[in-house]
Amino acid sequence: MDIVHKGRSSADPTHVAKEGSLLMGKITHFVHQSLDGFIEGPNGEFDWPRMDGELSAYSQALTDSADMFLYGRRVWDMMSGFWPRAEEFSTHEHDLAFAPVWRKASKVVVSSTLTEADWNTRVINTDVIEQLTDLKNSGAHLLLFGGSTLAGYLTEHGLIDEYQIFVHPVVLGGGKPVFAAPQQRIDLTLAETRTFDSQVVLLRHERTR
Repeated sequence: MDIVHKGRSSADPTHVAKEGSLLMGKITHFVHQSLDGFIEGPNGEFDWPRMDGELSAYSQALTDSADMFLYGRRVWDMMSGFWPRAEEFSTHEHDLAFAPVWRKASKVVVSSTLTEADWNTRVINTDVIEQLTDLKNSGAHLLLFGGSTLAGYLTEHGLIDEYQIFVHPVVLGGGKPVFAAPQQRIDLTLAETRTFDSQVVLLRHERTR
């Protein structure tokens, strides 16, 4: 799988930093959550995110900055069941714009059971931390989409460099939490906050070095 690194300015919060002469990659966790900390409702509902034009434009810029999209198995199943045929399911402007981007993008899915995947996708079954670290060391920017289990696992192993969490003005009253809780305390630095027209609030945190 070829990696083409896209140009980024130092002022761009999605840029890949350089340390000396070595290009350093990173993993960004990109996730929508409710005010009470869930990424799905009690019955798996995901009909509550508010994707207005401003938030849609921001998310498109974020996905454009990535070299690879990263998924756990469950999120991959949801994505691969929708985006290849998104135009058949939705007329939303955001969906129509993102569908061809998704189909073309390089993707990685972490799974202990999946053996292969279509749509330019690499499957990682073993040595997850080592293989993702190798991708980061190659200079790749990986964008992790949701997924509490993989997000918690990578957080526990210190592999996520940046968290972009979008808090939506809704209380779900239960469901799947943002993280399958890491087994240790992890300190972060608040790098940015932003409120979008839809009243969604971005909390962008970076891992404390």
